[in-house]
Amino acid sequence: MALKPTIYKLNISLSDLDRNYYDTLTMTVAQHPSETLERMMVRVLAFCINAQAFLTFTKGLSDTDEPDIWARTLDGNISMWIDVGEPSVDRIKKASSLASTVRVYSFNAKSDVWWNKEQEKFRKLSASIFQFQWESVQALAKLVERTMALSITISDDSAYVATERGECEVSWLALQVKE
Repeated sequence: MALKPTIYKLNISLSDLDRNYYDTLTMTVAQHPSETLERMMVRVLAFCINAQAFLTFTKGLSDTDEPDIWARTLDGNISMWIDVGEPSVDRIKKASSLASTVRVYSFNAKSDVWWNKEQEKFRKLSASIFQFQWESVQALAKLVERTMALSITISDDSAYVATERGECEVSWLALQVKE
């Protein structure tokens, strides 16, 4: 019998001060059985950082041909491809041919090793690569509840997250920006 995903219900008050984007998001997020809370919350943060019309979560880990998040145009083309983790160069090369905007959000303790090994290959690709600070992602994961309200304020390269259980700041570093 296959393990089922764990379902989280999130109500997010989003304020992106850099883009003057303000929204209230109601999300049902499925945590894949093999996914950590840290990875799931990085998906949520990546969604908020890129929030726009038609942006949706995909099947993610359940379908290796899809990114974690994407935006599709009305005619079905992929306008934005967002991967979370440390994807292969070949995967991002493929994504670059399918989508006009490709973004990767790396987040864990092995992120530096992955980037140092692969950065020269990624420089040839039309993809933006960001790295979340691992300690702050871990702090965010400690605030997670199955049903929760969050206030997320994005400014510069940081997201300030407040919940009923506490608050934290999650910052990121732009390793490569190509738009």
